[in-house]
Amino acid sequence: MLGRILEELIENDRVIGGINLKSAQKAQELYSSFVTGHIFLTDATTAEMVKLMENTYRDVNIALANELALICEKLGINVWEAIELANKHPRVNIHKPGPGVGGHCIPIDPWFIVASAPETARLISTARDVNDSKPEHVLSKIMEAINTFSMAHPGKSASDVTVALFGLTFKPDTDDLRESPSVKIARALGEQGVGRILAVEPYIDQLPPELVDFG
Repeated sequence: MLGRILEELIENDRVIGGINLKSAQKAQELYSSFVTGHIFLTDATTAEMVKLMENTYRDVNIALANELALICEKLGINVWEAIELANKHPRVNIHKPGPGVGGHCIPIDPWFIVASAPETARLISTARDVNDSKPEHVLSKIMEAINTFSMAHPGKSASDVTVALFGLTFKPDTDDLRESPSVKIARALGEQGVGRILAVEPYIDQLPPELVDFG
């Protein structure tokens, strides 16, 4: 199943922002014809801010998990075990760390808030930097492993290595490659001269253009 778009279209609550109350109520009439969730009315500016806040909330929480993963790596701690144990607290729900953030909303929407209040949005800006830097960190760990292999096998180089990437889309159960950190990593590996790259992604039928030819 590719995501839950149809279920969420019907079941999710909606925030409607109109240029005035009458326009908001007209939009509410339309949405009420198919939405079973609650519908909340507000002004257009607040509604837009709500959308940005929702995606920024997710970005910041992902950044926390990614930063904790980097810290645990430096301290020699198994981050997966640490997060699992921390999440046993009833009011803690740390996300799973990953190679970065993708999609058409989460990596982009926080920047609108930062641009509107750059001196105040310090946490949001830092979270963006943390998540944007993760693909480069993952690439460095892969290249470190390749260098270790080359040292253990004299005469071998990156061009003799095969690297398998399991998953290219920006999240599970979708064919969406937009802003995917995995695609960025795959392209960077090609530019580094890795001999063979196996991109495993069951939800797409062909590689994105940026991976067909590494130039």
